[in-house]
Amino acid sequence: MSVFKCPECGYTYDEAAGDSHEGYAPGTPFESLPDDFACPDCSVRFKEDFEEA
Repeated sequence: MSVFKCPECGYTYDEAAGDSHEGYAPGTPFESLPDDFACPDCSVRFKEDFEEA
């Protein structure tokens, strides 16, 4: 499982933990997030901007 980081604000999406606040269960792969996924903290960066940490 990997961790992906927003280069704008530092929000991280940990595949192992998911993001219950956003409705993503633990174990949800980053690639399974919607194509229009935007950073839930800053809303500036989109899925393709996230970097694997």
